[in-house]
Amino acid sequence: MITSTRRVSPDKSEVRIAFSLDNTSAPLQCQSVLSDLLQPVPPCVSLRESVQVYKDHCRMAREFHQVKHEITVLEDRKHKLLAELVEDEKVAIEIARLEEEFRRLMEENRTLVTVHNERAQQLESLCLTNGMRRDSS
Repeated sequence: MITSTRRVSPDKSEVRIAFSLDNTSAPLQCQSVLSDLLQPVPPCVSLRESVQVYKDHCRMAREFHQVKHEITVLEDRKHKLLAELVEDEKVAIEIARLEEEFRRLMEENRTLVTVHNERAQQLESLCLTNGMRRDSS
């Protein structure tokens, strides 16, 4: 693999060219994955170990980028789950409030039914008593 960076003219930006004499290796690239400060130093192509270190650095940079992406996805999922949890807690509070209101209304209903039955018996007693008075008169 041969890598060269050249400036075509003083007013143009640098152009990086990478090529290999064998067809089995692809150009080495890490630029899009890491910040400028973390870019690997281009390898000395005549030293196999230098090229291997560069490839390892590029591989680790890709893995780093993938892990950062996964962390972002998991953090987004965490925020969504926390929002769902808050919503579920609000629903649980509302259900508890409604259950308490239902119990209160059921008790009030029982009381009203009891009072109604008592008043119906009183009315019946009064009607019977009143009917006896009419018959006596």
